[in-house]
Amino acid sequence: MEILLRSCPNFTAKSPVKLGVDRHFASRTFAISNKSCNVKLRAISRSSEDGSSFVEDVKKNGVLLGAEMDESGSIVGFRLVPQSGDNEVSNTHDNVLDDKEEVIVDDELAKTIPTKVTYNIVFVTSEASPYSKTGGLGDVCGSLPIALAARGHRVMVVTPRYLSGGPADRKFDSAVDLDCRIKVSCSGGVQEVVFFHEYRAGVDWVFVDHPSFHRPGNPYGDSYGAFGDNQFRFTLLCHAACEAPLVLPLGGYTYGEKCLFLANDWHAGLVPVLLAAKYRPYGVYKDARSIVVIHNLAHQGVEPASTYNNFGLPPEWYGALGWVFPTWARTHALDTGEAVNILKGAIVTADRILTVSQGYSWEITTPEGGNGLDELLGSRKTVVNGITNGIDVTEWNPSLDEHIPSHYSLDDLSGKIECKIALQRELGLPIRPDCPLIGFIGRLDYQKGIDIILSGTPDLLQDDVQFIMLGSGEKQYEDWMRATEATFKDKFRGWVGFNVPISHRITAGCDILLMPSRFEPCGLNQLYAMRYGTVPVVHATGGLGDTVKTFNPFAEEGKGEGTGWAFKPLTRERMLDALWVAIETYRKHKTCWGGLMKRGMERDYSWDNAAVQYEQVFKWVFIDPPYVS
Repeated sequence: MEILLRSCPNFTAKSPVKLGVDRHFASRTFAISNKSCNVKLRAISRSSEDGSSFVEDVKKNGVLLGAEMDESGSIVGFRLVPQSGDNEVSNTHDNVLDDKEEVIVDDELAKTIPTKVTYNIVFVTSEASPYSKTGGLGDVCGSLPIALAARGHRVMVVTPRYLSGGPADRKFDSAVDLDCRIKVSCSGGVQEVVFFHEYRAGVDWVFVDHPSFHRPGNPYGDSYGAFGDNQFRFTLLCHAACEAPLVLPLGGYTYGEKCLFLANDWHAGLVPVLLAAKYRPYGVYKDARSIVVIHNLAHQGVEPASTYNNFGLPPEWYGALGWVFPTWARTHALDTGEAVNILKGAIVTADRILTVSQGYSWEITTPEGGNGLDELLGSRKTVVNGITNGIDVTEWNPSLDEHIPSHYSLDDLSGKIECKIALQRELGLPIRPDCPLIGFIGRLDYQKGIDIILSGTPDLLQDDVQFIMLGSGEKQYEDWMRATEATFKDKFRGWVGFNVPISHRITAGCDILLMPSRFEPCGLNQLYAMRYGTVPVVHATGGLGDTVKTFNPFAEEGKGEGTGWAFKPLTRERMLDALWVAIETYRKHKTCWGGLMKRGMERDYSWDNAAVQYEQVFKWVFIDPPYVS
């Protein structure tokens, strides 16, 4: 179907044009005022996975045509908006300007073309790569918004403008001051917040600027520990994020009130609370929705109950955030255990709850994985879902990776052996292409199961294998790595610290990647490993259990299935059993091993795949009314 707008007088109005059309696309006259405008807009039909079709918003010559729908999903109009600030657009739903040219939509053609619903999405996060990153949260909020924008959604990311006085500050060089200041009432005073903006990869990156974000260290602390004012800093972020869609004219017009907020972890957890307590009682954001995305439930933003007044919330909303520690967790006999828990408030008031894998979405409703919030999460389990994170398939691509010595692909795996030999040579291990090479990449702490690795390594190294570890963390484990390397000079290497090029070379050069994490909300290293043809051996928890399927050599008429080994429970014995099965398969069943490698490399790990699943949750969140106390 083509809609042709010819020789229209120049449009000079101030809000999106709505071109009226009835719910069945019956013939109706559209008109737009524009001088010497000759724009062709094409509505394209395509099918979704569930069999329905969509109409894509198509952009040409700086103009976008997008469908608007009512609550039933029927089309009630179109938006025609400029993609730069050069033109302003007016509302012509009820009146048409002079010098108009009529455009007729064919009734029969239109009946066959349903619409794709797009959303105004606002990510709120404490970190977003490449501007700031300490872990998986930064990866998600740096990549998922771009994937969603590429699918036609309007996307904003709101995150702090961290300035540490070092080279990392250059990452914000392209962000411009929007000359927009807002006042935030919190912590017993009024704070002025400034907004910076960069439009990149189809996304509006909005940076909240305040002196509390200007200090050395990472987003949460420095060498002395966590910053003592983190509650204050991220309270500012949440207030600013709620104002941004209302006050920032990005691309010439604001996002407006009908937004979908994605609040990531406790740092953004006040957003759904503010929507319910500060805005909706006054008729603002009544059509908005919020989703809290839990990346790691272990971090909840808990502070003493006396700090509730710092949030800038009405007194009657204390119950949403109020929290009482169990008796065993209190510091002394007179401690009442009363506190405020920001993530708890988000779980109570958000319209839906997401985690970063399906397995983790179940684990957080159990006493073992719920970190004290399992009963609350269990009461809301009908709105809890899990979506496995994607990875940057451009950065992590063995056929293009600039950090590895030899490229390879699913069609030609010869370069992987060359990567293994180069890694052995670089780290000073004996060059033995046929020796099973095991790798570990991660933090050296209790969560990652380092104590299980420590107890099992002496027995493992009695076998004819080589083992490489890369990571930093608790001093006792760093010292153990150094001592083990001195004891097993021809079999073990421990790299204390973190090095991005080395992590890529270990991922490409090893045969097996070990991940015995106690809990892992999603996990990325196992995804990187499978993409590089390295077979993971993991503890079957959270995202590890979702993404690594245990090898079954008898399935598929003897061709086998699975991408690695996932063991339970987490014990030294079960870990070693899984490793020895993997090692024997590598040595004696080369055909099966090749199948393991190829099945892992064939998997779709892209963010576009994850974005499709997010869109389904977006559809669900707008079916029910928003949270009201």
